[in-house]
Amino acid sequence: MAAWTPSSWRKRPACQMAEYEDKELTSKVLSKLGKLPPLVQPMEADRLKKLLAEAGRGERFIVHGGDCAERFMDCEAGRLEEQLQLLLQMGMLVRHISGKEVVHIARIAGQYGKPRSKPTEVVEGHGEIMSFKGDNINGYLPEERKWDPERLLQGYFHSAATLNFLRSFEKCHDPAKLKSIDVSKLSSSPDFASLSADAAALAKGPPASTEFFTAHEAMQLDLEEALTRPAGGQYYNLSAHLVWIGDRTRQLEGAHVEYFRGLANPVGVKVGPSMKNDELKELVKILNPKKEEGKVMLITRYGAGKVGELLPGHIQAIKESGVPVVWQCDAVHGNGIVAASNKMKTRKMEDIVEEIRGCMKVHKDCGTHLGGIHLELTAQDVTECLGGTVGITEAMLPKNYETYCDPRLNYSQSIEAAYKVAREMPADNAKRQKLA
Repeated sequence: MAAWTPSSWRKRPACQMAEYEDKELTSKVLSKLGKLPPLVQPMEADRLKKLLAEAGRGERFIVHGGDCAERFMDCEAGRLEEQLQLLLQMGMLVRHISGKEVVHIARIAGQYGKPRSKPTEVVEGHGEIMSFKGDNINGYLPEERKWDPERLLQGYFHSAATLNFLRSFEKCHDPAKLKSIDVSKLSSSPDFASLSADAAALAKGPPASTEFFTAHEAMQLDLEEALTRPAGGQYYNLSAHLVWIGDRTRQLEGAHVEYFRGLANPVGVKVGPSMKNDELKELVKILNPKKEEGKVMLITRYGAGKVGELLPGHIQAIKESGVPVVWQCDAVHGNGIVAASNKMKTRKMEDIVEEIRGCMKVHKDCGTHLGGIHLELTAQDVTECLGGTVGITEAMLPKNYETYCDPRLNYSQSIEAAYKVAREMPADNAKRQKLA
């Protein structure tokens, strides 16, 4: 295999990347990004790799979540605090119920780009225009759809502002507020007595962990290259602690796999129904040739009804490869539907929970560990996903449908999902008492 450099991906075919008309401006933007300070530190990425290794062994559990695609307009103190607080509260519930320590990973401070099935779309009154690929590529309004390289700089500075605020929150938050989990909208749940008792116990308990890590899909490789820096004889992508390859960009001979194979960060790979067993076996060997624990996280995204059919073969392929991995269940991307009554994109919370349950069962049967969950969620009271105790129906979807891309669980749905997942985990009562 040829020698790796941060730019060796440029010799490979690349999918899902924006290509800009103004080459001179693009060059200036990327040069500037290459000189700006890193957003995270190599030691932080190394710590995450250590914690992921523990999750891979079944010693920890990962709660990974956030927006489908962040919006620049949402980079404000209230929203950011609520978003991180929700993720931490979900982790608190999992830890309290299962007795297992939690790793919190946020889709934040960089999740500004999105892959799309087609580069263009037809919009009434505007004809065929570029598809919206996220705020760091183009705008959502039809007149803002031209791909603009200067948005990459805006993405960097919004990420820096986000991280600056969240790091200060991590150090200076109100412990009582963080521990106050709001379960008031779940009062009709048959599990409400148990859930409210757990929430009350957490409110009276010791301070909660506020450690978190950032992650995003590394899709725009020229941006990622500009934020890749040498440290200790290795190269780290210092735009986030963890970056992942999407299901649309994981071609073995493609640019994204070439770029990812040289990173010292822990990396993720989305694994969907089209992934062949032999392909997966080869992929993990390319990404983790040294067979490091915690290095590669496989993020399965099948759909609730396909787990039993697909996951056992993928687990067997990994066993045959001899490469250690961390298994994570993305329970949202395989469960997208279109509401029959109004044609709005949505998901059913029940399908999301069912996919996680299915993954847990298969891993148990195969003697492996489900290391964590990956959800698209928001702390806002949106009406984007159906069901849950809050009972969102198709008719309620337009009430507060904010997302520019995929639908997210709202605050109450997210808390309920964390509770249900934790109740499915085998409780370690000895550890639970020690953690209390």
